[in-house]
Amino acid sequence: MASLATLTFVTTTLSPVLQAEGVDVPAAVYVIWIIVLAVAVLVVLPITVALLHRTLKAARGIERYFAEMRDAGVGVAGNTAHIKALDNTIAVATQILETAGSINSHAATIETTMATRARSNGRS
Repeated sequence: MASLATLTFVTTTLSPVLQAEGVDVPAAVYVIWIIVLAVAVLVVLPITVALLHRTLKAARGIERYFAEMRDAGVGVAGNTAHIKALDNTIAVATQILETAGSINSHAATIETTMATRARSNGRS
């Protein structure tokens, strides 16, 4: 609890100010004020510091997890960037396949025409 010296110091320091204003404050008010102040400093302040420390640790953990997620997202974006190139390759390959089919059908027509001409010239 509050020591008598502290109570005397507070009483002698604040009493003249309060008495000049015409306020008569009982000594019990000073005792209660000192007790509340001591509880605030010795109990509430350490609890507040501990809770702030826990909050800081949690915030740093969240920041670390977000950095890991960012790195993973950048990796996924880098790996999926090639999909557009593959889509372009598939489109070109489809065109090449259509052209190859057209060349194949024309080659068959040419082969049939040449075989027909060879037979008509007697060179079978």
